[in-house]
Amino acid sequence: MSSLNLNETSVAKPREASGIPVGDRDLTLEDVRSLLGDAERVSLSAESLDRVRRSAEHLANLARDRVIYGVNTGFGPMASCRIAPEDFSALQTNLIRSHALGAGAPLPDACVKATLIARLRCLVRGHSGVAPELVSLFAEMINRDILPVVPEHGGVGASGDLVQLAHVALAAIGEGEVRHQGRVRPTAEVFAENGIEPAPLRIREGLAMVNGTSAMTGIGLVTLLGARALFHWTLLAAALIQEILETYDDPFSPALSGLKAHPGQRRIAGRMTAILSDSRLIHRNGTASLPQNGGGSRDVQPSYSIRCIPQILGPILETLDCAEKIVVGELNSVSDNPAIDPDSGELLHGGNFHGDYVAHEMDKVKAAITKLSMLCERQLNHLLDDRLNGRLPPFVNLGRPGLDLGLQGAQFTATSTVAENQSLAMPVCVHSIPCNRDNQDIVSMGANAALLAKRVVDNSFQVLAIELVALLQAVDALEVQDRLATETRTLHRELREIVPVFREDTLTAADLRRLVDHLQVPRADHLTR
Repeated sequence: MSSLNLNETSVAKPREASGIPVGDRDLTLEDVRSLLGDAERVSLSAESLDRVRRSAEHLANLARDRVIYGVNTGFGPMASCRIAPEDFSALQTNLIRSHALGAGAPLPDACVKATLIARLRCLVRGHSGVAPELVSLFAEMINRDILPVVPEHGGVGASGDLVQLAHVALAAIGEGEVRHQGRVRPTAEVFAENGIEPAPLRIREGLAMVNGTSAMTGIGLVTLLGARALFHWTLLAAALIQEILETYDDPFSPALSGLKAHPGQRRIAGRMTAILSDSRLIHRNGTASLPQNGGGSRDVQPSYSIRCIPQILGPILETLDCAEKIVVGELNSVSDNPAIDPDSGELLHGGNFHGDYVAHEMDKVKAAITKLSMLCERQLNHLLDDRLNGRLPPFVNLGRPGLDLGLQGAQFTATSTVAENQSLAMPVCVHSIPCNRDNQDIVSMGANAALLAKRVVDNSFQVLAIELVALLQAVDALEVQDRLATETRTLHRELREIVPVFREDTLTAADLRRLVDHLQVPRADHLTR
């Protein structure tokens, strides 16, 4: 997969490919990863388009003699107002324009593209009553990387992500701005150049575009991709520090983890054992292999950040697994209201647009990744404090003590960043504030939860990058490259191409940014269970 930065406002142009059939099967997190990179395009089968068409026809028939929310009524507290057929299209246009009032920085393109994917998946299920031209337009925007400019702040996540999705809808009707080929331009110009017709606004297209959880889901999917990549590198870092400190293998034994009834702990212990299986630095057979005089980090009870890896990372892994199941489930759900079933003839009013499922999981991810960043910071501190590790120069300084400072400054950045994570770790889903004349009297704040979870993940990459630099320096200080396990030796070689060994104080913020960019690229193996 080519480089994909989940924060930059540029997403790679997809290659021509057979396409992922978004209307014919459930999507996976790996599908989303492929679509955000350059591996795949979305495709729409004739069957899925026919399903959408039948839904639109059924809704049009129902609207002749039934009261249908958002079709022949006003919205929210104005639902009691009846709308005449000649005003149906104007109602949909007014909804979009009146709600496209977001604020804050634009969402990263990866989040916008994931939002489009999530909304397309919802609409193509055939329960929203929209024209086939609308789902085809969404597919074209995804495949051509025509991405609406969407401010990060807006909806409260209860009648869906109304404000963020209104900016998506504004672009779909040919208004507002989009980012295309690295530039922000008027949507109308970009559509004209690409031969794209704006979406038709018939009797429900506006409400169907804004009424759902697709923005929080899109941001949540990008957050999970980042979290999986972060977890992958963190586990390798946790293995490498074992080698640097020449620890024993008791903490990762199947027998020990088998005494706890937690699959996450067992999986982490098994993975650590596998990574370190061919290391020539780890003491085998547990504490029985230690000399009686012991010493330093090879004592029977090293610090928790060294020996409690399965117990710390296990619950984090299980949290990510649960979050992925829920958020991907939301991706494949119909989050629209009302929902239309052409087969049964039913029209169901309810609250599938409510975002608590995503909000709860993003809050859990946020807390879990905060704990992960705390682990990285404590391991970093162990490497930098010669009184703790007993084998490395202070601050892993390979230069001249006193004149060169090593990673003193970098530690301040890691510490302050973890502190910010801790301040952000409190749950957002409980911060419900009623609005909309108390129509939306208990809300999810799902997009806020997803945005803050993504910020914590992004922050944690910065902390991990600093720890990895310290680990690289430690390997070179001890000259143990040839005794490392295969996976950690590969890690050392791969990352040294980005941050070469340094003795004088030559590490720069740009070096760390390049390392973070490298770490953030989600790969297929990051999603391996």
